[in-house]
Formats: sequence, C-alpha cells, structure tokens
Amino acid sequence: MKYFLIAGERSGDVYGANLIAALLKKDPAAQIVCYGGDEMKAAGGELLSHYKESAFMGFYEVFTNLRVIKKKLNTCKKELLAFHPDAVIFIDYPGFNLRMAAFAKRQGLRTIYYISPKIWAWNKGRIKEIRSFVDKLLVIFPFEVPFYKSLNYPVEYVGNPLIEHIDSYELDTSLKRSESHRWNIAFLPGSRKQEVEHSIEMISKLAHQRKDLFFWIAGVDNLPIDLYDSIIGLSNVRLVVGKTYEILNLCDAAIVTSGTATLETALWNVPQVVCYKAHPISYLIAKYLVQIKFISLVNLIVDKEIVKELIQKDYTSENVLREVDLLLVDEKTKRKQLTDYQELNILLGQKKASEIVVEKVYKLVTKPL
Repeated sequence: MKYFLIAGERSGDVYGANLIAALLKKDPAAQIVCYGGDEMKAAGGELLSHYKESAFMGFYEVFTNLRVIKKKLNTCKKELLAFHPDAVIFIDYPGFNLRMAAFAKRQGLRTIYYISPKIWAWNKGRIKEIRSFVDKLLVIFPFEVPFYKSLNYPVEYVGNPLIEHIDSYELDTSLKRSESHRWNIAFLPGSRKQEVEHSIEMISKLAHQRKDLFFWIAGVDNLPIDLYDSIIGLSNVRLVVGKTYEILNLCDAAIVTSGTATLETALWNVPQVVCYKAHPISYLIAKYLVQIKFISLVNLIVDKEIVKELIQKDYTSENVLREVDLLLVDEKTKRKQLTDYQELNILLGQKKASEIVVEKVYKLVTKPL
C-alpha cells in the first residue's frame, strides 16, 4: 500500500512518526511519503518537506506568510498526484490540511484525518468541509466525541498518542540536577520561532530576579540555535536541545508555553504554570473568534482549571514567579494539581493510538472504492 502523510508542526511530527512505525509493522512493504519532520523521516517515511519551512501560528503570522503557504500547497498537490497513494492521512494542521483534503477527495483518493481540526475552539462551519472531504475522522481527546455527535458527524476516539510515545521513550539519564540551586525549573518555550522569541526575554528576567532557581530551557532542533543566544551565558540557565522529557524528569516545576507541551508535562507528573503571548493582532482576533474557556490542553480535557494560565498582559515575571513559588512551597497547591493529573489520565485511558489508527486505515484502504 502507498500512504501520503501530512503534518505541519513538532507534535504532528511525533504522532506521524509513531503512525509510520505502526504502518510499517502492519505492512512492511508499504511506501510512505510525508510532509513532516525529522521524527517521521527517522521512522521510515520519505520526507518531501520539513514543517520548519512553514510552521506559522497565529492569524497575523499566517496572513503575512500567505505566499509561502500557497506555494507549498501547490507543490504538495503536484507531489500527491505524482505519488497517487491508496490513502492520504492528515495530521492536525487544519489550515493546510483541509485544503489538501478537498483536493485529494476531488482526485478520488481515500482521506483519513487523524487528530481533529480544532473546530470545537472556533469556526464550527468547517464541519461542512470535513463532511465533504474526509472519509474518516479519528480524534485524540475524549471531549471531541460528544462535540462531533452534536454536529451529527461520527468520529472515533482512538486514545491519545502522547501516552504511547512517553511509555516507549528511552530516557537519557546523563543530565543531572543543579545541586547548587534550591530548585530546578523547566522552561518549555515552544517549537515555533515566534513562541521562542516571546519566551527569551521572560527567561532572562526570571533568571536575573531569582538566583535560587536554575532554569532548564527545552530547545528544539528545528529552530536556529542563535535564537537562544541572549540567555546562553546566564549562570543559572542551561539550554538543552531535543531533551524535553529529560528536563521534565529532573525538575521540580515547569513553565510551559501553551500547546501539546502542557499535556506532555502533565503526563510526566510535573507541576506547571501555562503561559502564552501572541502578536497583539493575532490575540485580538483570537479573543473575538475563539470560543473555549481555556488555552491549555490539560484544562480543556478535564474541563476545569487544573493549571494556572497566564495569557498576554497577565504573562509577567512577577505573576510567573508567584505561581511557580506556590507549586514549589505550597504543598496543598502542588498536591491538588497532581491529584487532578490523575483525573486527566483516567479520562485519556491507555489505548495504543497508533495501532488502532493503523487498523482503521488498513480496513479502509483494503475496502473496494
């Protein structure tokens, strides 16, 4: 069988890699090409385009890069036609993937969407596109099932792929805590350029204000290392690239840019405060359009505030340090968050998402058109 996978960011790359591994286990002769990243390539996919070339997040950022996105769409369409797969598997990345799904469907190709577009957050009207262009939608958050049911569209919860990814992860234990500082703090600044740029100034402020804290910065290898230059020389800061789980494993608490990292931190059972700052124009548009109570996946899944969220003007060094101190020294606050993490784990369950997805994909592609 031939498969064409499309992911557009770091988390999608991780999920796509697990899926490729499971596809090749099921069908060792499978031909797999992909838009994704290093993880998908390492898993056995032929990488046609790396997500770092167009990982834009935010309304303003997307608008100012429309030419780049359009060019990538046109290239992807040509490559899809040339490869002519038995199935196209779309992984999140809705702005791009829904357009590609429409194109693929018009070519008579089977279309599977793994990890739903977040239409539960905004733009429910996209359900029309999903109905028209997606043969099967597989979701990774339990609350998405009743949401889509309310729209009369059948979806299946396959479990969350982060669980299997973390369970199978081989931890590098060579990193050691800083014993010369009272507390070790993880700072996960994100995987996109604009996220990291917003985080660097905050890291510098925190490091200068609190010499008793040692900050471990989780860098990503899809961004230029010079983005982190201004913090590398600080005495109580250490940048480590590509070792997010190792950092979480040795830290007492975490400061996390909103996104998949909030769920990763919770699954590692590390107390956290969630922070996010967007371009002012993107934030104003999002505030008008987005219809959810929380920005962190942890809070969204459990439908209550498990972790504190500091957004835009509330994202100050004073507020961050106040929340971090509560997690470090207030046993009641820390215990409550960790107890709520247990509720999160129960809701997610222990399904092996990639294996389940592969079985459903294989069943679809072997079924006569």
